[in-house]
Amino acid sequence: MDWDKLRLFKAVAEAGSFTHAGEHLNLSQSAISRQISTLEDSLGVLLFHRHARGLVLTEQGELLFHTATEVFDALQHVEARLVDSRLLPEGPLTITTVEFIASTWLAPHLSSFKSLYPDIQITMLLDDRVYDLSRREADAAIRLQPSEQNDMIQRRLKTLHFKLCVSKSYLERNGRPKSFECLAQHVLIGFPLGMQSPFLKPNWIFNRLGVNPHNNKNIILINSMNSRYSAIRSGAGIGVLPDYLCQNDPDLEILFPDLEIPAVDMYFVYPMERKNSKRIAVLQDFLFEQIKSNMM
Repeated sequence: MDWDKLRLFKAVAEAGSFTHAGEHLNLSQSAISRQISTLEDSLGVLLFHRHARGLVLTEQGELLFHTATEVFDALQHVEARLVDSRLLPEGPLTITTVEFIASTWLAPHLSSFKSLYPDIQITMLLDDRVYDLSRREADAAIRLQPSEQNDMIQRRLKTLHFKLCVSKSYLERNGRPKSFECLAQHVLIGFPLGMQSPFLKPNWIFNRLGVNPHNNKNIILINSMNSRYSAIRSGAGIGVLPDYLCQNDPDLEILFPDLEIPAVDMYFVYPMERKNSKRIAVLQDFLFEQIKSNMM
Protein backbone atom coordinates (compact mmCIF):
# COMPACT_ATOMS: atom_id res chain seq x y z
CA MET A 1 0.00 0.00 0.00
CA ASP A 2 1.24 3.47 -0.92
CA TRP A 3 2.18 5.31 2.30
CA ASP A 4 1.60 8.74 0.77
CA LYS A 5 -1.90 7.79 -0.29
CA LEU A 6 -2.59 6.27 3.13
CA ARG A 7 -1.47 9.49 4.82
CA LEU A 8 -3.65 11.51 2.46
CA PHE A 9 -6.63 9.18 3.13
CA LYS A 10 -6.22 9.69 6.88
CA ALA A 11 -6.16 13.48 6.44
CA VAL A 12 -9.34 13.39 4.32
CA ALA A 13 -11.13 11.15 6.84
CA GLU A 14 -10.24 13.57 9.67
CA ALA A 15 -11.21 16.66 7.65
CA GLY A 16 -14.48 15.25 6.33
CA SER A 17 -14.07 16.73 2.87
CA PHE A 18 -11.59 16.95 0.02
CA THR A 19 -11.67 20.74 0.21
CA HIS A 20 -10.77 21.00 3.90
CA ALA A 21 -8.10 18.33 3.54
CA GLY A 22 -6.68 20.22 0.56
CA GLU A 23 -6.48 23.44 2.59
CA HIS A 24 -4.56 21.58 5.30
CA LEU A 25 -2.24 19.77 2.89
CA ASN A 26 -1.87 22.66 0.42
CA LEU A 27 -3.22 20.50 -2.43
CA SER A 28 -6.11 21.06 -4.82
CA GLN A 29 -9.44 19.39 -4.24
CA SER A 30 -9.22 17.64 -7.61
CA ALA A 31 -5.73 16.27 -6.89
CA ILE A 32 -6.84 14.78 -3.58
CA SER A 33 -9.98 13.33 -5.15
CA ARG A 34 -7.91 11.60 -7.84
CA GLN A 35 -5.51 10.14 -5.24
CA ILE A 36 -8.38 8.76 -3.15
CA SER A 37 -10.02 7.26 -6.24
CA THR A 38 -6.73 5.62 -7.16
CA LEU A 39 -6.43 4.19 -3.63
CA GLU A 40 -10.00 2.86 -3.79
CA ASP A 41 -9.31 1.25 -7.19
CA SER A 42 -6.14 -0.42 -5.93
CA LEU A 43 -7.97 -1.82 -2.88
CA GLY A 44 -11.10 -2.72 -4.78
CA VAL A 45 -13.40 -1.11 -2.20
CA LEU A 46 -15.22 2.18 -1.70
CA LEU A 47 -13.73 4.12 1.23
CA PHE A 48 -16.09 7.13 1.29
CA HIS A 49 -19.74 7.84 0.64
CA ARG A 50 -19.83 11.12 -1.28
CA HIS A 51 -22.54 13.54 -0.11
CA ALA A 52 -23.26 17.16 -0.94
CA ARG A 53 -22.38 18.10 2.65
CA GLY A 54 -19.12 16.15 2.74
CA LEU A 55 -17.70 12.68 3.04
CA VAL A 56 -18.71 9.78 5.27
CA LEU A 57 -16.51 6.73 5.75
CA THR A 58 -17.85 3.41 4.53
CA GLU A 59 -17.50 0.32 6.72
CA GLN A 60 -14.29 -0.55 4.87
CA GLY A 61 -13.15 3.05 5.20
CA GLU A 62 -13.72 2.95 8.98
CA LEU A 63 -11.57 -0.18 9.21
CA LEU A 64 -8.75 1.37 7.19
CA PHE A 65 -8.97 4.66 9.13
CA HIS A 66 -8.66 2.98 12.54
CA THR A 67 -5.74 0.87 11.31
CA ALA A 68 -4.02 3.87 9.70
CA THR A 69 -4.42 5.87 12.91
CA GLU A 70 -2.81 3.11 14.95
CA VAL A 71 0.04 2.76 12.44
CA PHE A 72 0.82 6.48 12.31
CA ASP A 73 0.56 6.79 16.11
CA ALA A 74 3.05 3.94 16.44
CA LEU A 75 5.39 5.63 13.95
CA GLN A 76 5.16 8.87 15.93
CA HIS A 77 6.11 7.00 19.10
CA VAL A 78 9.09 5.39 17.37
CA GLU A 79 10.17 8.76 15.99
CA ALA A 80 9.97 10.29 19.46
CA ARG A 81 12.03 7.46 20.97
CA LEU A 82 14.66 7.84 18.23
CA VAL A 83 14.88 11.57 18.92
CA ASP A 84 14.99 10.88 22.67
CA SER A 85 18.01 8.61 22.16
CA ARG A 86 20.22 11.47 20.98
CA LEU A 87 23.14 12.30 23.23
CA LEU A 88 22.30 15.99 23.40
CA PRO A 89 18.96 17.58 24.33
CA GLU A 90 17.71 18.87 20.99
CA GLY A 91 14.64 18.83 18.83
CA PRO A 92 10.98 19.73 19.38
CA LEU A 93 9.45 19.86 22.86
CA THR A 94 5.74 20.55 23.31
CA ILE A 95 4.55 21.55 26.77
CA THR A 96 0.92 21.92 27.81
CA THR A 97 -0.32 23.79 30.85
CA VAL A 98 -3.03 26.21 31.96
CA GLU A 99 -2.92 29.80 30.81
CA PHE A 100 -2.05 31.56 34.06
CA ILE A 101 0.79 29.16 34.95
CA ALA A 102 2.30 29.75 31.51
CA SER A 103 1.94 33.53 31.43
CA THR A 104 2.88 34.30 35.04
CA TRP A 105 5.59 31.70 35.59
CA LEU A 106 6.69 29.44 32.74
CA ALA A 107 6.88 31.93 29.85
CA PRO A 108 9.04 34.46 31.77
CA HIS A 109 11.64 31.72 32.29
CA LEU A 110 11.81 30.59 28.65
CA SER A 111 14.67 32.95 27.91
CA SER A 112 16.84 31.30 30.58
CA PHE A 113 15.85 27.83 29.38
CA LYS A 114 16.68 28.68 25.75
CA SER A 115 20.04 30.08 26.82
CA LEU A 116 20.87 26.74 28.39
CA TYR A 117 19.38 24.57 25.63
CA PRO A 118 19.34 26.55 22.35
CA ASP A 119 18.75 23.43 20.22
CA ILE A 120 15.38 22.62 21.81
CA GLN A 121 12.41 23.97 19.86
CA ILE A 122 9.63 24.82 22.33
CA THR A 123 5.89 24.78 21.66
CA MET A 124 3.45 25.75 24.44
CA LEU A 125 -0.21 24.70 24.34
CA LEU A 126 -2.35 26.63 26.82
CA ASP A 127 -5.71 25.15 27.73
CA ASP A 128 -7.73 24.09 30.76
CA ARG A 129 -8.49 20.77 29.09
CA VAL A 130 -6.17 17.83 29.71
CA TYR A 131 -4.16 16.96 26.60
CA ASP A 132 -3.65 13.24 25.96
CA LEU A 133 0.11 12.73 26.36
CA SER A 134 -0.13 9.06 25.45
CA ARG A 135 -1.48 10.11 22.02
CA ARG A 136 1.39 12.58 21.58
CA GLU A 137 -0.84 15.66 21.79
CA ALA A 138 2.07 17.05 23.84
CA ASP A 139 5.37 15.77 25.22
CA ALA A 140 4.92 16.90 28.82
CA ALA A 141 2.43 18.78 30.96
CA ILE A 142 2.31 21.02 33.99
CA ARG A 143 -1.00 20.19 35.62
CA LEU A 144 -2.95 21.29 38.65
CA GLN A 145 -4.54 17.88 39.17
CA PRO A 146 -2.84 14.47 39.48
CA SER A 147 -2.89 12.23 36.44
CA GLU A 148 -5.34 9.33 36.48
CA GLN A 149 -3.38 7.36 33.87
CA ASN A 150 -1.15 4.55 35.10
CA ASP A 151 1.29 4.96 32.21
CA MET A 152 2.29 8.48 33.26
CA ILE A 153 5.23 9.64 35.39
CA GLN A 154 4.34 12.60 37.57
CA ARG A 155 6.32 14.61 40.09
CA ARG A 156 4.92 17.27 42.34
CA LEU A 157 6.55 20.58 41.51
CA LYS A 158 4.97 22.80 44.12
CA THR A 159 1.88 23.42 46.20
CA LEU A 160 0.03 26.56 45.15
CA HIS A 161 -1.57 28.57 47.95
CA PHE A 162 -4.36 31.07 47.42
CA LYS A 163 -5.43 34.34 49.02
CA LEU A 164 -8.58 36.43 48.94
CA CYS A 165 -7.58 39.62 47.14
CA VAL A 166 -9.04 43.04 46.52
CA SER A 167 -7.74 46.27 45.00
CA LYS A 168 -7.24 49.42 47.01
CA SER A 169 -9.49 51.27 44.58
CA TYR A 170 -12.35 48.84 45.28
CA LEU A 171 -11.95 49.33 49.04
CA GLU A 172 -12.00 53.11 48.62
CA ARG A 173 -15.30 52.94 46.72
CA ASN A 174 -17.06 50.15 48.60
CA GLY A 175 -15.44 49.98 52.03
CA ARG A 176 -13.65 47.13 53.71
CA PRO A 177 -15.76 44.08 54.67
CA LYS A 178 -15.79 43.88 58.48
CA SER A 179 -16.22 40.09 58.59
CA PHE A 180 -16.00 37.13 56.26
CA GLU A 181 -19.80 36.91 56.14
CA CYS A 182 -19.99 40.52 54.92
CA LEU A 183 -18.35 39.40 51.66
CA ALA A 184 -21.76 38.20 50.51
CA GLN A 185 -22.75 41.88 50.12
CA HIS A 186 -19.78 42.63 47.84
CA VAL A 187 -19.00 41.85 44.21
CA LEU A 188 -17.26 38.48 44.01
CA ILE A 189 -15.29 37.18 41.04
CA GLY A 190 -15.18 33.47 40.29
CA PHE A 191 -15.12 30.72 37.67
CA PRO A 192 -18.12 29.96 35.37
CA LEU A 193 -20.22 27.01 36.46
CA GLY A 194 -20.32 23.86 34.32
CA MET A 195 -17.00 24.50 32.57
CA GLN A 196 -13.87 22.40 32.83
CA SER A 197 -11.69 23.95 35.52
CA PRO A 198 -7.89 23.66 35.71
CA PHE A 199 -8.18 22.62 39.37
CA LEU A 200 -10.80 21.42 41.83
CA LYS A 201 -13.09 23.77 43.76
CA PRO A 202 -12.33 27.03 41.90
CA ASN A 203 -15.44 28.59 43.51
CA TRP A 204 -14.73 27.49 47.06
CA ILE A 205 -15.48 31.00 48.31
CA PHE A 206 -19.08 30.86 47.00
CA ASN A 207 -19.72 27.57 48.79
CA ARG A 208 -18.16 28.81 52.02
CA LEU A 209 -20.38 31.90 52.00
CA GLY A 210 -23.46 30.02 50.86
CA VAL A 211 -23.78 32.34 47.87
CA ASN A 212 -25.73 31.17 44.82
CA PRO A 213 -24.00 32.54 41.70
CA HIS A 214 -27.04 31.99 39.45
CA ASN A 215 -28.64 35.28 38.35
CA ASN A 216 -26.69 37.11 41.04
CA LYS A 217 -25.84 40.72 40.22
CA ASN A 218 -22.94 40.64 42.72
CA ILE A 219 -21.16 37.78 40.92
CA ILE A 220 -18.73 38.08 37.99
CA LEU A 221 -17.70 34.78 36.36
CA ILE A 222 -14.55 34.60 34.18
CA ASN A 223 -12.95 31.41 32.84
CA SER A 224 -9.42 32.85 32.83
CA MET A 225 -7.23 33.35 35.87
CA ASN A 226 -5.31 36.12 34.09
CA SER A 227 -8.52 37.97 33.34
CA ARG A 228 -9.77 37.47 36.90
CA TYR A 229 -6.48 38.92 38.11
CA SER A 230 -6.91 41.95 35.82
CA ALA A 231 -10.53 42.41 36.91
CA ILE A 232 -9.58 42.30 40.60
CA ARG A 233 -6.69 44.73 40.07
CA SER A 234 -8.97 47.13 38.23
CA GLY A 235 -11.39 47.21 41.18
CA ALA A 236 -14.20 45.17 39.64
CA GLY A 237 -14.59 42.93 42.69
CA ILE A 238 -13.06 40.56 45.23
CA GLY A 239 -11.62 37.17 44.28
CA VAL A 240 -9.22 34.35 45.03
CA LEU A 241 -5.76 34.45 43.43
CA PRO A 242 -2.54 32.44 43.78
CA ASP A 243 -0.48 34.02 46.54
CA TYR A 244 2.54 34.59 44.30
CA LEU A 245 0.41 36.87 42.10
CA CYS A 246 -0.94 39.10 44.84
CA GLN A 247 1.78 39.23 47.53
CA ASN A 248 4.09 41.49 45.53
CA ASP A 249 1.41 43.57 43.81
CA PRO A 250 1.20 47.06 45.37
CA ASP A 251 -2.31 47.57 43.95
CA LEU A 252 -3.75 44.60 45.84
CA GLU A 253 -4.53 43.82 49.46
CA ILE A 254 -5.13 40.43 51.02
CA LEU A 255 -8.39 40.14 52.96
CA PHE A 256 -8.58 37.86 55.98
CA PRO A 257 -5.00 36.57 55.55
CA ASP A 258 -5.60 33.71 58.01
CA LEU A 259 -8.41 32.34 55.86
CA GLU A 260 -7.55 28.75 54.90
CA ILE A 261 -8.34 28.37 51.21
CA PRO A 262 -7.77 24.87 49.75
CA ALA A 263 -4.29 24.60 48.22
CA VAL A 264 -3.57 22.99 44.83
CA ASP A 265 -0.62 20.76 43.95
CA MET A 266 1.18 21.40 40.68
CA TYR A 267 2.61 18.36 38.85
CA PHE A 268 5.08 17.77 36.04
CA VAL A 269 3.70 14.89 33.97
CA TYR A 270 5.02 12.91 31.01
CA PRO A 271 4.50 9.41 29.51
CA MET A 272 6.43 6.53 31.04
CA GLU A 273 7.67 5.56 27.59
CA ARG A 274 9.43 8.95 27.39
CA LYS A 275 11.41 8.41 30.61
CA ASN A 276 14.70 8.45 28.66
CA SER A 277 13.94 11.69 26.83
CA LYS A 278 16.78 14.13 27.40
CA ARG A 279 14.58 17.09 26.39
CA ILE A 280 11.98 16.23 29.02
CA ALA A 281 14.68 15.50 31.61
CA VAL A 282 16.38 18.88 31.23
CA LEU A 283 13.03 20.69 31.32
CA GLN A 284 12.08 18.87 34.51
CA ASP A 285 15.41 19.71 36.15
CA PHE A 286 15.09 23.33 35.04
CA LEU A 287 11.59 23.71 36.51
CA PHE A 288 12.63 22.26 39.86
CA GLU A 289 15.64 24.57 39.94
CA GLN A 290 13.42 27.61 39.36
CA ILE A 291 11.13 26.57 42.20
CA LYS A 292 14.10 25.79 44.46
CA SER A 293 15.34 29.32 43.79
CA ASN A 294 11.94 30.69 44.89
CA MET A 295 11.20 31.85 41.36
CA MET A 296 7.45 31.47 41.87
